[in-house]
Amino acid sequence: MTDSEKIAFKNRLKLAAQQLIEQRIAAAKKLIDNAREAANSEEKSSVGDKYETARAMGQLETEMYSKQLAQQIKELALLHEVKTEVIYAIATMGACIECGDLTFFIAAGLGKQTIDGKLIIFLSPQAPLAKLLQNKKAGESFVFNGKDTVIERVY
Repeated sequence: MTDSEKIAFKNRLKLAAQQLIEQRIAAAKKLIDNAREAANSEEKSSVGDKYETARAMGQLETEMYSKQLAQQIKELALLHEVKTEVIYAIATMGACIECGDLTFFIAAGLGKQTIDGKLIIFLSPQAPLAKLLQNKKAGESFVFNGKDTVIERVY
């Protein structure tokens, strides 16, 4: 893989991550709207408590989805800081780390995703595994899922 192919691949990874986060943001906004609408549309009943309980549950859901939304917005802002046009020699934010059939991309915590038919593990720079990989070079190893894993390439 040439340097320009590596950069193009990382750009595709970053774009896929951005699209996924944007989808999560849109979903969280929709869930917030639905929770608010459900809480506000609950009519006063003769039981009274049912109305208050439904409003409280709607408020709790709204708060939960708002926290998720804030987290996704923060994740997107962090993703925008990732420099994919740099070929890195060590594992750091914006680097791809290839280890046999595993490829890690330190950019955003999105877990396992398939991009270009290849399984990519998206790691947040704050993730414990990303911290373990931090500053490692090709040829070095680390323990992943209980197995000694050798880094073949970093870019």
